[in-house]
This record gives sequence, C-alpha cells and structure tokens, in this order.
Amino acid sequence: MNGNVILALAVFYPFAGGLVTLGVGRSVSGSGMDRERKIAGLAADFFAVTEFLLMAALFAGYAGSAGDGAVLNGHLADICGFGLSFTLDGFRLLYGLVMSLMWMMTTLLSRQYFTGHKNTTRFYTFMLLTLGAAMGVFLSADLYTTFIFFEIMSFTSYVWVAQEETGPALRAADTYLAVAVIGGLVMLMGIFGLWHELGTLEIGQLAQAAAVYENKEVLYGLGVCLLVGFGAKAGAFPLHIWLPKAHPVAPAPASALLSGVLTKTGIYGVLVVTSGLFLYDKTWGRLLLVIGALTMFGGALLAVFSIDLKRTLACSSMSQIGFILIGVGMQCMLGEENALAVHGTLLHMVNHSLIKLVLFMAAGVIYMNVHALDLNRIRGYGRRKPLLKGIFLVGALAISGIPFFGGYVSKTLLHESIVEYAGGWLMRGLEYLFLFSGGLTLAYMTKLFVAIFVEKNQDGELQKKYDGQKSCMNPESTFALAGSGAVLLIWGLFPHGLMDRAAELGQGLMGLEEFGHVVDYFSLSNLSGALISITIGVLVYVFVIRRLLMRENAYVNRWPAWLDLENLIYRPILLEFLPWVLGGCCHVLDVLTDRLVAILIPVGTVFARVFDSLADLSVVGLRKGVYRDSPLPKERQEGNMFTDALGSLMNLGQELANHTWRRGRPSAVDHRHTLAIRFARIRESSLLISRSLSFGLLMAGIGLCVTLVYILWM
Repeated sequence: MNGNVILALAVFYPFAGGLVTLGVGRSVSGSGMDRERKIAGLAADFFAVTEFLLMAALFAGYAGSAGDGAVLNGHLADICGFGLSFTLDGFRLLYGLVMSLMWMMTTLLSRQYFTGHKNTTRFYTFMLLTLGAAMGVFLSADLYTTFIFFEIMSFTSYVWVAQEETGPALRAADTYLAVAVIGGLVMLMGIFGLWHELGTLEIGQLAQAAAVYENKEVLYGLGVCLLVGFGAKAGAFPLHIWLPKAHPVAPAPASALLSGVLTKTGIYGVLVVTSGLFLYDKTWGRLLLVIGALTMFGGALLAVFSIDLKRTLACSSMSQIGFILIGVGMQCMLGEENALAVHGTLLHMVNHSLIKLVLFMAAGVIYMNVHALDLNRIRGYGRRKPLLKGIFLVGALAISGIPFFGGYVSKTLLHESIVEYAGGWLMRGLEYLFLFSGGLTLAYMTKLFVAIFVEKNQDGELQKKYDGQKSCMNPESTFALAGSGAVLLIWGLFPHGLMDRAAELGQGLMGLEEFGHVVDYFSLSNLSGALISITIGVLVYVFVIRRLLMRENAYVNRWPAWLDLENLIYRPILLEFLPWVLGGCCHVLDVLTDRLVAILIPVGTVFARVFDSLADLSVVGLRKGVYRDSPLPKERQEGNMFTDALGSLMNLGQELANHTWRRGRPSAVDHRHTLAIRFARIRESSLLISRSLSFGLLMAGIGLCVTLVYILWM
C-alpha cells in the first residue's frame, strides 16, 4: 500500500469505527441498557485494539529507518479546500504507538467502568472519533491539517467532559469548550498570518521560510497567536482553567486520555512552532520558560492543596506540562547544543502519558467501586488490594522522579539542560524552582498513596467493607491496568536500551540531528538533584500536609475559594465587563448617530431643495431652448405597447358585453388608462426597491451563496 492509503487508514479508521459503534449500539438500544453497553463496548474494543495493532505494525516496519526523516507521506486533495497532508516520521511513529496503546487500555477498562451508566454508546462513539482526530493532529504534515483535526478533537472530546450531564460536568464542559474555541480562533489568526507572510504552512518548510523572513516582530506576533491556541489545549498557564475542573467530572478513562494525550497535542503544536519558526531563538525561549515555570509551580501548588483524587491528578498534569514547556524553552536557549533539552522534553512527554494512563485508570477503579473521589471518603480503600496498590505505586514513584523509574530519567535530562546553560542568577532561580516543584510532586503523590493505601478510614464500618471486598476489577480491567503498569515499569528500568533509543527516534521533529553524548543517569551529580527534590518532598509532606492541611485527622482543602481565575477574572470579563463595555459603546454610537441625524436632516433638506430646484430649472431651460418639445406623431401619452394592446382588447370586450348581456348596466371604464396607471405604479416601486440598500444587500447575499455553492460543487 502507498503512503496515502496507510496514513488515511490510520487517521480515518477510528472515525469509521465510531460510526459503526454508534450504529450497532443504537440497533440494540431497545433491548436493555446492559445489552446496549455490552455491544457498543465490544465494538469499541475491536476498533481500539485493531488501531493499536496497525500502529504497532507501522512501528515495527518503519522504526529502523524513521530516524533519518519521513518514511511515508500522503496528501488527500480537494478536501477542505487546500487538501489534507500527512506524514510519518520517528516522532509520529513513537507517539502514534503510545497514543493507540492508551486508547486500547482505557477502552478495555471502560466496559466495567460504565456498568449501570447511561449513554455509553455515545461515549464509545466519541471516544473513537476523538482517537481519529488526535491521530490526525499528530500525523499532520502542515498546520492547516493540524488545525482541522485540532478543532474536530476539541468538539468530540467536549462530550467526554459533559458525559455525566450533572451541573458541575456541564459547567466544566462549557469552560473547556470556551477555552478550546477561543484558543482555536486565535490559532487560526496565526495560521492565516503565516500563510500570508511565509507563503507556506508545511511543517517541514517553516524553518527555511522563517530563516529568510526579516520582520521578526510580525513573526513573534503570529507565534504568540499559535501559542495561545496550542497552549490552551496543553493546559499552560494562564489558560489552564479547564484542566482542574474537567478531569474530576469526566469519566476516568476520558480523564486518562485528556491528561495523557490531548494535552500532548498542544505540546506537539508548541514544538512545531518552536522548531519551525524560532529554532535557537532566545527571546522565544525566555517566553516559554516563564510560562513553563508558572505552569509547573502553579499546578504543583494546587495539587498539594487538593483533597479530590482526580483533581489532584489533574493539577499534577498541569505541573508536568510546565516541566515539558521548560524543556522546550531550554531547546531555544542552548542553541545547537540542545540535545539534553530535546531528549528530556520528548521523554517526559512519553513518561507523563504512560504515568497518567496508570494513575487515572487506578482512580477509575477506585471510583467505580466507591463512587467517591474525596480523600476522606476513599481513605483506606486500597489497604487490602496489593495489585492495585502496586500499580498505583509504580505511577506515583515514576511521576515523583524516583531513581530507577521513567520520570527520573526525563527530569534528570531537563534539570541538566538548565545546569548546562549556566545563565546567571535567573537560571539558578529556575533550577531551584524546578527542584522545589519536583519536591511538591513527591509530597502530593505521597499524600494520595498514604491516604488510599496505608491509612484507615475514620468510619470503622466503611473500612471493614473496603477490606472485605474480594475483587475490585474484572479480568479485562485487570489486564488493562496491570498491562499499563508493566509497560511503565519496564520502560523506566531500561533507560539506555529503551528510553535513549526512543529519544533518538523522535528528535528529528525538534531539529536535532546528532544524538549527543550518552548520559550517566545514576552518577552522583545526577542523583543529587533527585535527592534534593526528595528531601523537599518529605519536608513538605511532614510539615505542611500533615500539620497545616489536616484537621482532626481529616484532610481539609485550605485553598481560598475566591482564588479561582475562571470565576475571579475570566467569567466576569466575558459575561459582565465585555457586555458592559460593548453596551456602553453601542449607547454612545446611538447618541452620536441621533445627534448626527438631527443635524444632517435639516441641512440635507435645504441642499436637496436647492439642487432639486436647480435641476428643474435646468431641465425646463433645456426643453424650452436647446431641446424644444416636438411631439412625435406616434408618441404615447401613457403606458406602453403591452398595456395599450391589452387595454384595447379589454375595451373591445367591454363594448361587446355592453351590447349583449350587460345592456341593462353597461360599463364605461377605459382599460387602457387603468392598465397604464398600474404599470406606472409598478415601475415606480421597482425603481425604489432596486435602488435601496436592503435590495443591494439581498442581492449580495444571494451572490455569495451562489459562489459558495459553486466552490463546494467544483
């Protein structure tokens, strides 16, 4: 098969699977909710598993040669105007495999998770549609294709957040959609600007076009527009507001994908913009470092205060996105010697995806058995569940950067890239904040693990119920969770055999050709950074979480309720301030218009009368002088040939009637004159309409519609 067929299959096969799942689910909807859920779940399982097998086959077939560049290219012409372009290189192979693995595992877990739930067919349908859209984003070869699938993904994943249809779910879904739409519109502005200024949107040609473009200020402005759109999806500060609210209300399988994959589509866009437009640009790098630092520390701080399991994991995702953005910024700061930052960025993306797959699915297992997420309510649930405890521990240790787990390797590379730059006290401050945020990560993950798997619940009867539960997962869910945990564990145990090779495979997207030196991950200097973060984490857990964030042996959320960016800034601006400003502007314009009209009408009336009189005098003078009136021998006094002929025929009929059946009451109407008057009125009305603004706008609208129909048809 050629590239077009393979890449189109990888992208559009999940779309077809979603439609088939919808069809088979609806076909049995009348036979009971359990049967509908089972059939739709089996269909979704089939398509998710086969998509993973397809990506695994592509990885096995092309991974050996993908390090040198694109191995497949495809273009579907005459679609959406410009056509859709796809490509497959090392980075896309790697993330396509990771993404399809995550979709397969979460779909397998969903069948047990949605036991007793409504609208499961809808969830499975949009789960597969979002898989196709996310695959389209990662395989896109130009920013136009990226934007098309990026927006499709935003709308299909909206259904995930709103799935439960509760008040908090619908409000969070509104926030998610608002951020996605506004970010998408700003991104579209940047894409239009790039097309106008650079003449290309192909990702592989952006660097060459930007290198010869002289107006850097314009390029920075367009880059910021793209950063707003991609950063909103990534959950970067200050557009992170959807992330801590969407994850707790969305089903756990959706939360795993929102955190592990959809945020990475935003990071993918940031990587494309950075490597394509601002490669080695320190100004752009400083901007990303500031955003990354705020996102990293802010997310970790929110997670420390949170007492909701999924909200804590969501805030953790925000913090880890900050770590990744710091890596992208350091790629610019280090210039051509940026191998540490490139590898650290890529590996932390993969690590975070796999870690959140494990942690959110574990949270899903807890929720589907307890139907609660509050730490005080689920406290002690996992004390007698060794498999669940071990899997959660693997994810917790990995994200905390503990040696011999995957997160340690990627964080070490990112930390060393900061140290390597040696840029004065500002970079030293960034290093300290990096290590401190890593310590906060250990603190809040320790809080979760101790609360769920070590401590006992304050309600003794509830603890007995938890301890007496024999099984919390069916075989399918056990495979999904244990398999994901095993992948994460093995991935971290072989940093050189697996992680370094993956980093080398995907580095081409970020403009790195040479691998660089091999890092001794377990040297004393590298271990020292992890030990500093671990020490900070222990101190924060003991002296902050256990002493300040607990009361009477219960976890309390001491984060100020008013300190919510959405309710404090964004909603007031969008729902109160902007309407007030626009209303004020409209009122001012209305008053100005009234006054202007009041002045113009009298003045215009005087001028109109003067010009009307002058025109009449000119016409009379010309007719009496140069163009003297000379009546034509056959000139009609009124009407036209048609009214004259029809009127004469009607007069003849009238005469005939007056001499026959209407002799007692004859009629004497001049139909020629009557028709002539009606014709004059119709012509006058037509002239008024054709010269009006409304008629012109109507004709313009009709012309636009005809043009659009023609474009679509052609």
